[in-house]
Amino acid sequence: MQDLSQYHEMIMSLFDSSVDSSTELSADALHQFEEDGFVIGRRPVLNDAQLTALKTELDELTIPDHEGRELWYEYNSNESAEPDKVLFHALGAWRLRPAFHDVLWHSNVTVPARQLLGGAVRFWHDQLFCKPAQHGGVVAWHQDFSYWTRTSPMAHLTCWIGLDDSTVANGCIHYIPGSHRWNLLPVTGLAGDMAAIRKVLTDEQWEQFQHPVAVELTAGQCVYHHPLAMHGSFENRTDIPRRAVVLNFVRDGVCSEVNEPLLNGVDIIPAGQPLAGQFYPLVLNDK
Repeated sequence: MQDLSQYHEMIMSLFDSSVDSSTELSADALHQFEEDGFVIGRRPVLNDAQLTALKTELDELTIPDHEGRELWYEYNSNESAEPDKVLFHALGAWRLRPAFHDVLWHSNVTVPARQLLGGAVRFWHDQLFCKPAQHGGVVAWHQDFSYWTRTSPMAHLTCWIGLDDSTVANGCIHYIPGSHRWNLLPVTGLAGDMAAIRKVLTDEQWEQFQHPVAVELTAGQCVYHHPLAMHGSFENRTDIPRRAVVLNFVRDGVCSEVNEPLLNGVDIIPAGQPLAGQFYPLVLNDK
């Protein structure tokens, strides 16, 4: 199978790469991001046809013996240790299927990302997070940058896009407002105990955890968050799946901090050199 990371432009016409002000976040939204560390996108970033294409590809990718499986950076049919609490989590879908490839250049996503990053937008990596109906597991509380310290400076941004309606009942994402001002905390696990985070928090931080904000989204909506924003999501015991594609970006110029592959199976970028090349395409230039 051909590795789609060789193509640094859209390969079909499903998404829109044209840039105009209609896709920009408002001044109020930018202020909310600065204050809270997260903000919901201005409007749905995906239409019905785009959602259908992505979900059709996702159905293929969740079958373990699928074409292109050797191209994943990481693939977990269930990252949870408990078989009745399933969290499908995989990195690298953009290399395997055209819709997951082309969504990286979708202006509904990249234009707000450029605003929030304050410069040209480069792709870091994607993720799929899927909680099946009735037995979906948790994504435990964490800060994204705790997994990304092999890069510098911390000029990262996450765009979380729902492929289904995402509600409190089926395990929508929750945030701790203002936690993006905290220091980087140790990793306490991604798919296990939601309470594990307590052991690395101060009493003041734990107090803020008593007031998490649930972000409910309709399918096709997105939420952006800061790399230090504390977030997590609870189990899905409903009859509705909760699937999401997550696009992680960096401001152009972010560098490698290690002399080893930043992702499994990719070329080494020497420490001190900026992310570039086949696996880290520039998806939107600076204005």
